[in-house]
Amino acid sequence: MNMLEVFVSSLEEFQPDLVVLSGLHMMEGQSKEFQRKRLLEVMTSISDIPTGIPVHLELASMTNRELMSSIVHQQVFSGVTSLGLNEQELLFLSQSASGPHSSLSSWTGVPDVGVVSDILFWILKEHGKSESRASDLTRIHFHTLAYHILATVDGHWANQLAAVAAGARVAGTQACATETIDTRRVSLKAPREFMTSRSAAGSRVMLNPNEPVVEWHREGVSFHFTPVLVCKDPVRTVGLGDAISAEGLFYSEVHPH
Repeated sequence: MNMLEVFVSSLEEFQPDLVVLSGLHMMEGQSKEFQRKRLLEVMTSISDIPTGIPVHLELASMTNRELMSSIVHQQVFSGVTSLGLNEQELLFLSQSASGPHSSLSSWTGVPDVGVVSDILFWILKEHGKSESRASDLTRIHFHTLAYHILATVDGHWANQLAAVAAGARVAGTQACATETIDTRRVSLKAPREFMTSRSAAGSRVMLNPNEPVVEWHREGVSFHFTPVLVCKDPVRTVGLGDAISAEGLFYSEVHPH
C-alpha cells in the first residue's frame, strides 16, 4: 500500500485542519499506464479525505506534457481546494492544456503580470468551483522570484492580503537565512507598473510602496499581488516554493459553507 493511502487512512484519527500534497512530478519517468493508474488512485485517495478539510496541491517542474494534461483533466484539479505553482509550472500547464498565452515558448525576464493573471483566471474559470461545476478548487498561490499573486474564487477565502504578504516575507527571510528581512541584503525586482490582464480589459497599475499589496477583481475572481524583497545572495533556495505556499496557507482563512 502506498504512503498516500496510509496517510489518508490516518486522517480520521489525526483530524488535521489542512492537507498539503506534492510529488505528482515524481511519476515523470514511469510508463503511461502506470501514470494513468496512479492518478486514478491519487484521486480516489483525495476523495477519501474527510469533507471540510481543505487540500492544497503543490506542483513541481515537469517536462511531460501528457502527464501535466492528465493532472489537469483527470479531476485532480477539481479534487483539490488550493494550488501552488511557479512561472515554469504555470506556463507549462497552459501549454499542455491549450490555455491562454500557450503559444509563448518561455518567459523572458520577470514574467508579465497580465499574462500570469490571464492564465490563473483561466484555471479557476475552467477547473475551479462554480455553480455549474462540482469542483473544490477555489485558490491558487502563484510565486515567482520578483512577485507573488494569490487568486481566489470570491466567497470562499478571507485574509488574502496577509496571506500573500506573509508568503513574500518568508521568501526573503528563508533565501537569505535571516530571522527578519535585512534591507541591505534584499532588492526589489518587481515591475513598478503593470497591466492586470493582456487578453481582457485589464487596467494599468502603478505600485505604491506604502501599500505594496495590489488587489483587483475579474468576474468573480479576486487577485492579490505583492512584490518580493529578493535576497541578493541566496543561501537557501531548496523548498522555497513549499515554504511560501505553507506560510500563505497559514494566514489564509477558509469561509465555512
